[in-house]
Amino acid sequence: MGRPFQRRESQKTCQLHSTDSMLSEEKQRRISPRLSISFYLPEAVTKKFLNVMKKIFVVAAIFIGSQSYAQDSTRTLEGVTLTASKYSIKTTQTGKVVTVITRQDIEHAGSRDLSQVISEFGGSFINGYTSNLGKEKNVYVRGARPEHTLITIDGVPVYDASGIGSYFDLRNINIDNVERIEILKGSQSTLYGSDAIAGVINIITKKGGNVNGKPQVNGVINYGSYNTLRSGINLNGTHRWLDYNIGLAHGSSDGISEASSPGTITFEKDHYKQNSLNANFTIRAHDRLSLQPFFRYSRFTGDIDLDALRDEKDFSNNNDNIQAGIRNILRLGKGQLNALYQFIRTERFYLDDSLYVDPNAYYFYNRQNYVANEHFAEAFLVYPFGKMKLTAGVDGRWSNTDYNAYQINVFSPMPETPSFSGDSVKQNQLGVYAALNLTHGIFNVEGGGRFNNHSEYGSNFAFNFNPSVLIQQRLKVFANVSSGYKTPSLYQLFSVYGNKDLDPEVSLNLEGGVQYYFKDQKSNIRFTYFKRDVEDVIAFFYDPNTFQSRYINQDKQKDYGFEADAVYSLGNKLQLRAQYSYVTGKVTTQQAGKDTSYFNLLRRPKSSFNFIAGLQATRDLYCSAQLSAVGERKDVFFDPVTFDQVDISLKSYLLLNLHLEYRFRNSSVKIFTDVRNVLDENYMDIYGYGTLGINAHGGIRFSL
Repeated sequence: MGRPFQRRESQKTCQLHSTDSMLSEEKQRRISPRLSISFYLPEAVTKKFLNVMKKIFVVAAIFIGSQSYAQDSTRTLEGVTLTASKYSIKTTQTGKVVTVITRQDIEHAGSRDLSQVISEFGGSFINGYTSNLGKEKNVYVRGARPEHTLITIDGVPVYDASGIGSYFDLRNINIDNVERIEILKGSQSTLYGSDAIAGVINIITKKGGNVNGKPQVNGVINYGSYNTLRSGINLNGTHRWLDYNIGLAHGSSDGISEASSPGTITFEKDHYKQNSLNANFTIRAHDRLSLQPFFRYSRFTGDIDLDALRDEKDFSNNNDNIQAGIRNILRLGKGQLNALYQFIRTERFYLDDSLYVDPNAYYFYNRQNYVANEHFAEAFLVYPFGKMKLTAGVDGRWSNTDYNAYQINVFSPMPETPSFSGDSVKQNQLGVYAALNLTHGIFNVEGGGRFNNHSEYGSNFAFNFNPSVLIQQRLKVFANVSSGYKTPSLYQLFSVYGNKDLDPEVSLNLEGGVQYYFKDQKSNIRFTYFKRDVEDVIAFFYDPNTFQSRYINQDKQKDYGFEADAVYSLGNKLQLRAQYSYVTGKVTTQQAGKDTSYFNLLRRPKSSFNFIAGLQATRDLYCSAQLSAVGERKDVFFDPVTFDQVDISLKSYLLLNLHLEYRFRNSSVKIFTDVRNVLDENYMDIYGYGTLGINAHGGIRFSL
């Protein structure tokens, strides 16, 4: 405790910079609030997006001919993707790797939340998905960092400009407002811009409109272990020229302690509560024009702990997220013009009033408020020319962030009041892109490029070339060569560690594989190899000579692996789904003036396996078993006394989950029950943080 705290922090960050930016995000929440500096700025990302997708209702059939992004919610098919090309296309006609989680899958998931559904049904590992409900969820698509996967909602990018990694917090979306999820793997920067280095996860919300046009009410409520309650209600329908959908959802839990309790020490439970609203409308202003305003709001609150293995009895956080905008769809002959505007506001508030003081805590009192504003606008055209289809568009995004705090540290009675204003902490970018898809006989090829101009670093370019061949409608062989990029965040550019000379992280992605479709088209098996090289990786650098820290473009990241996934259906009775993933990689960084390479894929397994067996035992009874096998992971722990980095190995684990549901005959009422972690595995996803033991939930789903 004798050295100044900022110096101790620098000691840690020096070792941290080459490991994983997710650890920096964790540090912002727990360590940075105790950091004595002139200001502490949340970060922002310039995130590229992808627009498209909509589900079309029967009453809006005029858009089917133009291949709208909407899709009839009563006829959503696994064999159709909206995300891969920004228009509806069969998965057999694209060489991209897409995994679709349907509404039926979501209902068969019972009481699972969004991160659990994506992990167990989508084959993408999310660290913390079995931790306390309030624990942050970090997405690792093909082992890439969380900020290298773009999250979109209804085809529109969402992110948090106040964070170091700038990636969107999945806790803001309640699963009860979700209709469908599409996971698109591999670099997608041509169509979607920044952050889509590893892929895109497109979350499609419930939409309005139904067959008879009458108002319809759907709801779900379930209750279970840890006093966990989840509920949601949804109203949708059609009235003349208007389709509407309004959904409310609530979740709460007493939870477990976020930090793991060592030995016989008992830590307090960390509660969590969330309320959310999803509202969207379709106004058929003309037989060629559709206006679609939308509004989403989420607020979650909860308790958090001090750090790994360290409890905190009075540390809480509140998170408010607002998304509002409008998309307009204009039919132009055989084509379609889409225009969109979206505004996102995120506010995060942390309070540690230190009624209980940890002996290693830096602050007696700590109050912090982060506010981020994002504006996004896009217009793009989809138009067919014979056997070709052109997608071309332009998009712009603007972001800024504010920060203020009031802090009293253990070394001085004088309060610190760091702050920063979005008037000067801001960035913007403009992108122009085009992609051409050609189908000729058994051959399909897509190619395109994007030019991006950024207010700080200038310009960069991304491309993709994606050929595939479909032999006798059964065997698809595909390949993809593409580049991707990730723009620096506001934090990396403007904080006390910021560097305005940063360049974007850029990647070259290679993938190839085969997919075989069985005769019934309900079953298929796919093998994919992928390789991802990222240059100019932004690293947190500490200079031992000047004792100064800053972000620089330094590291090179090389990852590769393969995936195997299969779906097998035996009539309408039995469905089997299996997914296996292997990924490994290394970072090359400079230490003492020399290149040093080492494995750095922390907190994600080299090998992971998911298996689901679902049986429609009778007309009304459905049951399933889901198995997750997660291999050994590496992690690091920063000793709060010595401030040294300690390398940790986290053991592998096996999770078995069971689900049972029964539909009352001749009614639209279902009851269901889930038992998770049946084997009561004791393990850690993150060193020093707890995970849920065996737990059970039961509920009811209805439609009126």
